[in-house]
Amino acid sequence: MKRRDLLASGPLVLLLGHQQLARGASIVAVRVWPAPDYSRVTIESDTQLIARQTFVTNPPRLAVDIEGIDLIPTLRELVAKVRSDDPNIAGIRVGQNAPNVVRLVIDLKQPITPQVFTLAPVAAYQHRLVLDLHPVQVADPLADLIAERLRAKPVGLPASDPLGELMAQRVGQATKTLPLPAASVPSPTQAHSPTPAPAPHTDRLIIIALDPGHGGEDPGAIGPNGTREKDVVLQLAHLLRDRINASTVKGNPMRAYLTRDADFFVPLHVRVQKARKVQADLFVSLHADAFFTPRPQGASVFALSQGGASSTAARWMAAKENKADLIGGINTQSKDAQVQHALLDMSTTAQINDSLKLGGTLLAEIGRVGKLHKPKVEQAGFAVLKAPDIPSVLVEAAFISNPEEEAKLNSEAYQEQLANALMRGIEGYFARNPPLARSRVT
Repeated sequence: MKRRDLLASGPLVLLLGHQQLARGASIVAVRVWPAPDYSRVTIESDTQLIARQTFVTNPPRLAVDIEGIDLIPTLRELVAKVRSDDPNIAGIRVGQNAPNVVRLVIDLKQPITPQVFTLAPVAAYQHRLVLDLHPVQVADPLADLIAERLRAKPVGLPASDPLGELMAQRVGQATKTLPLPAASVPSPTQAHSPTPAPAPHTDRLIIIALDPGHGGEDPGAIGPNGTREKDVVLQLAHLLRDRINASTVKGNPMRAYLTRDADFFVPLHVRVQKARKVQADLFVSLHADAFFTPRPQGASVFALSQGGASSTAARWMAAKENKADLIGGINTQSKDAQVQHALLDMSTTAQINDSLKLGGTLLAEIGRVGKLHKPKVEQAGFAVLKAPDIPSVLVEAAFISNPEEEAKLNSEAYQEQLANALMRGIEGYFARNPPLARSRVT
């Protein structure tokens, strides 16, 4: 397609960067991160790049003109980095469109809403040009969990309607308790009947949101032997998911929902948003701690604090984890991001109290399989724990910066033990705090 034809097919959407051209910019690396939520393309350079984007709807494709660079082998690597199972990107074409202007054409598998933005140098990264491709049609994660449960339900179980219960929640109605048997509902002439009513019971999925920290552009902490936090916590989440999906709470089936189930980045506010969309009963964020020296060791559990942190270490840890958005890279100009960050200040005392109960139960079980860094649940202002209606904790499974603990995190046997401990902690919490029918903030 000729340049004038492509530009005529859609409006000029965005101009990024300074007004002067980034002459002589060198491309450091290119990366493609596929995910069901969105696919990301990043171009890292030693100078901020200027990009103009045009979206064409039929067939769907995004054209991005990058000024101040020439076509080099590193840019051509983008073509081979697209995976066949990428849910959004069908392929990438690159070419020298004009002197000092390289054009990327991203062929798409479905209509998307593009976000193109730049990120300043941070951590190990230099300047980054980011292309986030969000599908227009977004899957309903709660409906997926319901469908998964119904497919897995064995024949011969007592009749119940988890689908109806959860779909009622989905349209904003309160979760309903099962009606009492007709014989136990008192009539006017039986008003003083001594027959006691049965205890309330819920019939719905118990949903645990598991949040493997970091991912994609954000590797998290890196151990002395190169182990990446984002990898080990995802492995742990998969093990815990298997255990949750095979369990019940007082006869109610459980299902785990992962905020990410592969190697891609999820902004902190989106992790909270995802948990609330599936109306999770609990939120457990999984991490592997790091410190400046290799000596600290042991697991920790954190809950949210509305005031100050419970210790200097907790404050430092929260500040470090809250920087994930800077490293992973979010479009700070996005209206959705601004609104969701504002909603994160709605935390409640009841949520924090329940989170402390959950954290205490988890900490006791983790202490049976490994060392603890602190014997009690700590508190600080972790952004990822700010769902106002979901008990939420952050588990630092071990210090990945400690060589011995890094080796344990890479051990399949220890990961199994840790997943078992977390499962016992979740079951222990529900044993003392049974899930009840309730309304949800949506």
